[in-house]
Amino acid sequence: MSEQVVYLDGEFVPLSEAKISVLDHGVLYGDGIFEGIRAYGGRVFRLEDHMNRFFSAAKALNLKLTLDKAAITEVVLESCRRNNIVDGYVRLVCTRGADGLGLYPKPTGHAPRLFCIAGQVALYPEEAYARGLKVITSSYRRNKATIVDPQIKSLNYLNNILASIEAHRYGADEALMLNEDGIITECTGDNVFMIKDGVISTPPVWLGTLDGITRQSVIKIARKLGLDIREVPFTHYNLLNSDEAFLTGTAAEIIALTELDGQKIGNGVAGELTMRLLAAFREFTRQAENGAKI
Repeated sequence: MSEQVVYLDGEFVPLSEAKISVLDHGVLYGDGIFEGIRAYGGRVFRLEDHMNRFFSAAKALNLKLTLDKAAITEVVLESCRRNNIVDGYVRLVCTRGADGLGLYPKPTGHAPRLFCIAGQVALYPEEAYARGLKVITSSYRRNKATIVDPQIKSLNYLNNILASIEAHRYGADEALMLNEDGIITECTGDNVFMIKDGVISTPPVWLGTLDGITRQSVIKIARKLGLDIREVPFTHYNLLNSDEAFLTGTAAEIIALTELDGQKIGNGVAGELTMRLLAAFREFTRQAENGAKI
């Protein structure tokens, strides 16, 4: 089996040879951006939307990308081709580049580093989609948008990592993160949805939530199915007393939240509407108009 190859600054190299400097700002300070992207059936799912978000994050960090959207789009597609990806996962990353040990990134003398990894991902086993996930409420609060806006997919994920460590310490699969006012924002790597009396709710992005690509897709699918879906704030109380709940993310897709802080959500298994949305989402990912051909 041939070694996985990685795009790194204009060339494809074996994974074992893909290296960046220890002085890179991404390593030293988490100064960079990334996108997690899925491929389904030989097409990269919603690649244009991922590119738009990648460039928006770069603008927010004043990170000057050296390639345009068309060129980086081709980097993602060619990474899939070279690694024979039909169904898989792509991680696209850009760091500030090597600029010494100083905190301030000097305007000249360094260049951003762009790399792309295409491989496989299976975040949860298939049986977990029927069983659902155990989630705890983290003691760590979600970053305020006035500090570092959570809509920026930056390399600084320490807030999420600490919450994830906390979840696994208590035997949970994920951690629910609240903002400073105690309102639900998202989990460490997934958006949150709840269902009550047939109404589907998810927190609005202005609360401190990443506008996930899968989140956007679920909203679109639900509306197409004629379901009542709303972007509204809700609390731990509302989620705990919901009929069903689920999480969404590029790697996770749609997966039920069936236990919160040791108490069952609904019947304690994936609900009927959650599974209906999962089936509809998986069908949605295979539609030609929703993906760029590899």
